[in-house]
Amino acid sequence: MHYVNVENLTKSFVEKPLFTNITFNIEQGDKIALVAKNGAGKTTLLRILAGKDTADSGKIWINKDVSVSFLDQNPTFEEDKNVLENILSYDHPVINTVREYELAMEHHDDDRLTELMGKMDELNAWTFESTVKEILSSLNITDLDQLAGSMSGGQRKRLSLAKVLIDISFGDRNSFLILDEPTNHLDFQMIEWLAEFLSDNKTTLLLVTHDRFFLDLVCNEIIEIDNQQLYIHRGDFTNYLTRKIEREESDAASVDKAKNLYRKELAWMRKQPKARTTKSKSRQDAFYDVEEKANSGRNEDKLQLQVKMTRIGGKILELKKVHKSFGEKKILKGFDYTFKHRERIGVIGKNGVGKSTFLNIIMGLEKADSGKINTGETVVYGYFHQQGLQVKDDKRVIEFVKDIAENFPLADGTKVSAGKFLELFQFTPEQQFTYISKLSGGEKKRLQLLSILFGNPNFLILDEPTNDLDLVTLTVLEDFLEQYQGCVIIVSHDRYFMDKLVDHLFVFEGDGVVNDFPGNYTEWRIDEVRKKKATQGGGSKQQESKGTVLTAIPTTVNIPQVTEKKNTLEKKKLTFKEKFEFEALQKEVPALEQEKADLNEKLLAGNAPYEELNKMIERIGTVTKELEEKEMRWLELSERVD
Repeated sequence: MHYVNVENLTKSFVEKPLFTNITFNIEQGDKIALVAKNGAGKTTLLRILAGKDTADSGKIWINKDVSVSFLDQNPTFEEDKNVLENILSYDHPVINTVREYELAMEHHDDDRLTELMGKMDELNAWTFESTVKEILSSLNITDLDQLAGSMSGGQRKRLSLAKVLIDISFGDRNSFLILDEPTNHLDFQMIEWLAEFLSDNKTTLLLVTHDRFFLDLVCNEIIEIDNQQLYIHRGDFTNYLTRKIEREESDAASVDKAKNLYRKELAWMRKQPKARTTKSKSRQDAFYDVEEKANSGRNEDKLQLQVKMTRIGGKILELKKVHKSFGEKKILKGFDYTFKHRERIGVIGKNGVGKSTFLNIIMGLEKADSGKINTGETVVYGYFHQQGLQVKDDKRVIEFVKDIAENFPLADGTKVSAGKFLELFQFTPEQQFTYISKLSGGEKKRLQLLSILFGNPNFLILDEPTNDLDLVTLTVLEDFLEQYQGCVIIVSHDRYFMDKLVDHLFVFEGDGVVNDFPGNYTEWRIDEVRKKKATQGGGSKQQESKGTVLTAIPTTVNIPQVTEKKNTLEKKKLTFKEKFEFEALQKEVPALEQEKADLNEKLLAGNAPYEELNKMIERIGTVTKELEEKEMRWLELSERVD
């Protein structure tokens, strides 16, 4: 089925052309990643396709039978309504039907209930509660009473993502999903769950992402905007890079050939003025075509990261018995570590376990409850934090940099002006006089990185540095960090980025526990799957492939009951909540039985320490009680299952 047709689309921002006469098609089942440098118009193109912006010229056709769902970088909500009200407030056939069904139940309107049951069957709406619960739980949205106006940026992005995923999960509608940086503010488990969801889902997809691991898992096609033109690449990210290099080499060869011809034709054009009247008109026209081709070569001033790193001494950073809590929530519990030269440490853990707090404690922006933090006298921190640029008043880019310093010392001993340094970061002389508020999200991130390197740090602390950066900048940043002689701490949910750079991990397990794992993220992930497999006695092939993504849906997510009253209204059937409970019990009872068997086996072995034996005996009592309760509840519900 033909979904979308884009023909000769052109868009400029102020006087800056973003893309010119681009043409492409999207077919049913396509999963496409849109790739371009920051400021090249990725978000603008997505917004045009979603109907949130308009092009200067060109045509867009979207099949009338296709429903478009859009994840914006800056989602909007009804601020005075809570999470659940925002989820259920928009126009959707399943949500509307469920809402009507609940209303009919409240008013005991049996005639209306009978009518709505057929509609619920038609829309497959009976699975609404369990599906919504799975999506919200997987995205760690648990407080459904929280007002949208009090949510953080990350919470808002996850809620917006949940809404579009719920939107495409019901009915037989042909859905076209447009996602702008969907992995921002997601932890590793959420990213893996989302990749699995989108890979299994039949939704047609167009997305912008900086996460190459996610891109490879989900997408089968890459569309690139480069130098205002559009290029289509089938396959994964590696294939895209290969084809891009081949194209650039071919373009370079064509430009060199045109330059040689241009020099010859220029000499011919410069012959005596009198002779011009007799020249071939077609040759003159051809000359201007050659001139344009010869001058179309790429700007060879690539993004460069060079710093004259401040010398670092023998003592770098020591943390001794550091404790930190917020009320009952423990962040650090007796954390000890002494940093060494050229440390490259990744920090991972679920959202909310205290990763950013840990970085703030190191920087002295947050006080520890107890313990010692000793920083070497020669240490110069460079802190790339999630809050972005700290600018009190809107300034032009060049003014912002000159406020830091007029000149910048490079690694080779030379100095460059603020303007030239900006050029090394791909800010053209025209862009340098642009107000910061007019920059794209990625351009602001690039400017933030520039401002940090201006201080010649020897200890870099990077909190989610990859969010909003284009893939070109990411590659350069990775190359720079690989050669960097100072210490680096990285908090990132970009698996590719972490794997390439870190030597070991601080794994925040929660409740103040931080484990030091000797390897990168993929090695840790493999180890976690291995341990889980051993704990579960092998598990199924499906469980092994999903790893830690397979988690029970927390009971803290509480969707309002939608009670089923079908066929015979007088006969009490399972409510939606009870159906979900019954399905959960079918998993929980075998798990408790297995745990009880494992505990008994360990007790019979008799080789555990006395304290551990006592804990096992207590746990067996608890498990036995839970098992009895759940078995009785399962029997009760099973008698009412159709």
